[in-house]
Amino acid sequence: MRDVLAAWRPVIDEEIERLLPRETGVDYATSFFGPPTYDYDATAIRHALSEPVWNLLDRGGKRWRAVVCCLLIEGFGADPHEYLPYACIPEILHNGTIIVDDVEDGATMRRGESALHHEFGTDVALNAGNAMYFLPLKIVSRDPADLAPETRLAIYEMLMHELNRTHLGQGMDIHWHNQQEIEISEQQYLEMCACKTGCLGRIVARLATILTDQPEEVEHHAARYAELMSIAFQIGDDILDVETATEAGGAFGKGIGNDVREGKKTLMAIHAAREADPERAARLEELLWADENSTEEIAEVIAIFEETDSVAYARECALDIAAEARDHLAELDLADESADNLADFTRFVVERDV
Repeated sequence: MRDVLAAWRPVIDEEIERLLPRETGVDYATSFFGPPTYDYDATAIRHALSEPVWNLLDRGGKRWRAVVCCLLIEGFGADPHEYLPYACIPEILHNGTIIVDDVEDGATMRRGESALHHEFGTDVALNAGNAMYFLPLKIVSRDPADLAPETRLAIYEMLMHELNRTHLGQGMDIHWHNQQEIEISEQQYLEMCACKTGCLGRIVARLATILTDQPEEVEHHAARYAELMSIAFQIGDDILDVETATEAGGAFGKGIGNDVREGKKTLMAIHAAREADPERAARLEELLWADENSTEEIAEVIAIFEETDSVAYARECALDIAAEARDHLAELDLADESADNLADFTRFVVERDV
């Protein structure tokens, strides 16, 4: 799976750079956004938009959302290179959500460096992140694949629906980590994941099916596959945050154990609060609620997760959800190689170590 990602990433990055160049000038602004009413400031546009965006993109990221879109398009019998601008849409959106989420969560680190709002300022970060929500709409309006009007309309309507649900999920997540008590159910947590993370996955799959003119039933199974895979990815990401902190043996900095520092109500936290004795559950809530956590306190949270087997429980849930994703994938009539790679993704998102 890493080989597939490695092969596609430079292709995706080249296309993103075509859509949002590192060096944006007046000619780019005019061609993409229309002629100025008075006068564009090319330096301001570059410093406030392209520089922070590429600062984040250059740090890493697997681009798996764009790659999955390409694999689905290929699996449906079309040439993904003809639809690369569209495949980049969920990747652009994803990185926009990262920038905004880090501000909302008070995150300090992202991909091994200072979060963008610490690097460039909150105002620049929020503007750049929000711009990445709207840039995909411009891609659709520019119509690089010469799509039928009804196809463009379907993409617009799909993006509006899924992006609204994305913010619904983020709102739930924010509300929960602003509460001390862990009172949410696992089903509510999974719904949050289905909205916050799953909707970006659904955009991936629904773009591929709309672009290749698939019937409604095919779109349903493809969207459900990508949604479930994304939920498994989110749980896997939460597990990775804990395991990385554990492997650091207490000598970890602010980039590790972020979920604890931010008071995230992860599946592990929900399970631990339910399974621990009342005193330990109360201590867990106290630690997650604290404004700051020492390395010892982060280790104590992880110890509570271990006492209640919450990490193993979360991993088992993620594996079950990934298996359900493969069930929906099996309902699609895809080319064998694409189907195999897409099935491998459902394992990769849970088992990855970075």
